[in-house]
Amino acid sequence: MKQSPLPFTTGPTAWTGSIPPLLRFLKACHAEFTSEAGGAVADYIPELGKADPAHFGISLATLDGHVYEVGDTQVPFTIQSMSKPFVFALALDTLGAARVESVIGVEPSGDPFNSIRLNAENRPFNPMVNAGAISCSGLIHEAKGDAAFEYIRQALGRFAGRELDVDDAVYASESATGDRNRAIGYLLRTNAVIKENVAAVLEVYFRQCAILVTARDIAVMAATLANRGINPVTGEQVMTPYAISRTLSVMTSSGMYDYAGEWIYRIGIPAKSGVGGGILAALPARLGLGSYSPKLDKHGNSVRGIKVCEALSSHYDLHMLNRSDDARTSIIADYDIGNSPSRRVRRAQEQNILAAHHQEVRVIELVGTLSFSNVDYVSRQLAARPRPQLVIFDLRRVTAMTRAGARLLAEEFRELAAHHVTVVLSGIRRSSPDWKAIAEWTEGLTNIRNYYLLDAAIEWAEDQLVYRYGGAIDFFEATELSEQSLLTGLTEEELTGLAAHASIRTYQTGEKIISAGDPAASLFFLRSGAVHVTLPDGVRLATLTAGMPFGEMALLEPQRSADVLADMAATAYEVSLSDFERFRKQHPRAGERIMRNLAQLLADRLILANAKLDLLTAG
Repeated sequence: MKQSPLPFTTGPTAWTGSIPPLLRFLKACHAEFTSEAGGAVADYIPELGKADPAHFGISLATLDGHVYEVGDTQVPFTIQSMSKPFVFALALDTLGAARVESVIGVEPSGDPFNSIRLNAENRPFNPMVNAGAISCSGLIHEAKGDAAFEYIRQALGRFAGRELDVDDAVYASESATGDRNRAIGYLLRTNAVIKENVAAVLEVYFRQCAILVTARDIAVMAATLANRGINPVTGEQVMTPYAISRTLSVMTSSGMYDYAGEWIYRIGIPAKSGVGGGILAALPARLGLGSYSPKLDKHGNSVRGIKVCEALSSHYDLHMLNRSDDARTSIIADYDIGNSPSRRVRRAQEQNILAAHHQEVRVIELVGTLSFSNVDYVSRQLAARPRPQLVIFDLRRVTAMTRAGARLLAEEFRELAAHHVTVVLSGIRRSSPDWKAIAEWTEGLTNIRNYYLLDAAIEWAEDQLVYRYGGAIDFFEATELSEQSLLTGLTEEELTGLAAHASIRTYQTGEKIISAGDPAASLFFLRSGAVHVTLPDGVRLATLTAGMPFGEMALLEPQRSADVLADMAATAYEVSLSDFERFRKQHPRAGERIMRNLAQLLADRLILANAKLDLLTAG
């Protein structure tokens, strides 16, 4: 039967029924896998056996702090072994990598998670099996004593973005039935891995496993791992990037126990499961996933949770080793200032110098993430053409910078310094994390300048060329009407006639000379100083120096379309439109010449605008 099309509606109400595609996908997964009947609820800890096998929740947290939720995402359950990666990261940050790595290995064991076995050096294989996790708790107890558990609970709360409670009934049940873990504890004590009271360490471990979380909590915790230790919801730096990267490494190789190899081969996302029914998966720089369903497979992993992870990875091709980032997309534009000068209108002498030496200023506009491979590509593109005197790197479209990318970029700046090339950075503030990352490796370099606006950076670079090639920029030297570009071609008699209609005006720094929206009643010829032209929204259109006209559009438009403000103390010749019309009647040839000059001025501006557009659209 042919269906009638849905009525087309507009306005806010049209979006009320809209569902984001990712949420729609998660809903479909939940609907499909709810009927999965395989697996069994863990009962070796009696209290865990009371979980409702029908519970099923899926949550996904993005790195901008948005959290999707489907199903039973607010049902609390105990974190169990999913606490292990977080306590390992906490131990690394608390005691230092050397201490932690001296007692806990990082190799897969190939054994069940609760195996009573150590490696050839009589150390736990890794921190994801019980022996390694108990050792981590022991290290925290060694550092914090009786406050160890509270220290752990607060840390896990920072990962989740809220205060987390403990299920005392599950804790008591774990403690009462934890003889296997006690055997592991005494094995560790015998081999001097644990130096503290074994019973006290195990109480910390049992309690940390009994911390209550939800599917939403573990999605946010996973996203914090994926976000280099920054909780995307609270913005807090919970752990150092070093601890996070090492934790994700071990999760990749050992997070899913004796199913870890199959997991990383098929799904390709670092993950950790818990016998309480939770699975968290952290895809670095992408997302955090949390699922809860208490029925487990033979490996102790949630049956439905695994299916959700498999579906997400397969449907969106999220395997972490299947990345398709292309370094060649990092440069959006690469040009010299001959094609795209600053908005400052310059005198003839300055224009001649810049025209002869424009290739000495190279501008590279970057986009996206600056990773190791991106920066390497940029450095090779820079070296492929003759070496300039100044290079401007515009970073305003850069969304992120990896630590490796920042270091390689800093090393490129050192290489340029060795060849006496000045580096100018634009689009980045000195207070930003990216600037701090670069500054870490550029200490002592004197060849780096910084202007937030690209136009200001280009203008500064142009000034350097003018100075280096014998030019002078004197803002305070007064110019006569004969030096005005709009009056080129006028005879001395015509200039004298126009001067009779002109008044000299004086303006202070910051003073508004023209306001957008006002009637256009006069035109100006800048005599000394500098002014800038801006749109009402603050966008700077041009910087003008002595010898340049402004307000000249009054000859074509009845109303001002932009503001003009003095950059410094300035003087200008002002000619009212009524006086200019009288001058045109007295000197018709001069009036025609001025209009031709205006047409050429507008044409030059259009050519420049098109050239800049071509740079950004060039393939």
